[in-house]
Amino acid sequence: MDIELNDGNTIPQLGFGVFQIKREDTVAAVHKALEVGYRHIDTAQGYGNEAEVGEAVRTSGLDRGEVFVTSKLRNGAHAPDAARAAFEGTLEALGFDHVDLFLIHWPLPMVEDDYVETWRVFESFKREGRARSIGVSNFQVAHLERLAEETETVPAVNQIELHPYLLNAEVDAYGRDHGIATEAWSPIAQGAVLDDSEIVAIAEQVGRSPAQVVLRWHLQRGTIVFPKSATPARIEENFKLFDFELSDDDVERISALDRGEEGRTGPHPDRFAMLS
Repeated sequence: MDIELNDGNTIPQLGFGVFQIKREDTVAAVHKALEVGYRHIDTAQGYGNEAEVGEAVRTSGLDRGEVFVTSKLRNGAHAPDAARAAFEGTLEALGFDHVDLFLIHWPLPMVEDDYVETWRVFESFKREGRARSIGVSNFQVAHLERLAEETETVPAVNQIELHPYLLNAEVDAYGRDHGIATEAWSPIAQGAVLDDSEIVAIAEQVGRSPAQVVLRWHLQRGTIVFPKSATPARIEENFKLFDFELSDDDVERISALDRGEEGRTGPHPDRFAMLS
């Protein structure tokens, strides 16, 4: 199932994430994901495994054009020259002449407040065709509004923390209203939602695992999602989402679990300042 982005490109709605997968395990994990049927791999400079993702794609037997690959700019490279050098590093590590989607990983407003200049550099990557689509990650509404006021390109996606305990509704709604696709990181709240009695009850009702129920909830809400695992059985299980549906009532029951900011498992974008 693909989603059309605001620049006319398409992205598979279900992808495979490699955050916190060890470098030595990444090639095998990505090979398994591609074997199962994933065609969207999400990595980042900060994950330290871009080279392994590239190796896995190149040795998978699939054409490069069949696999959508995302990476993200490391936080210490926001200055224009540093961003250009870092992007060249991503292409070199992956072994590709382009990346399908490149994201600003964090806005870092408390550190340098330079994400607008960084975004202008991203616009040049897109003009050159070396980043087919460009987007952002962890941007709040204020950050997105500033980009709209000061630059020419609307981000294709905004990758944010989103799961049943944190709907991130204001940011998600802004994206829907302005043609910015929402991608969900930490889609199962680092596992915190899997023991929730409501989700367990729905899983028993539909004969699926709690993780499959939550991932299916994301898909039915129109969110792009990329679960990660280095366990072959789990990689396969997480892909089996297209032969069942949740009822509208089930979707609403899961959405009602929202805890607002209390449900956040990661740092708040307005206060995150790590430059690694």
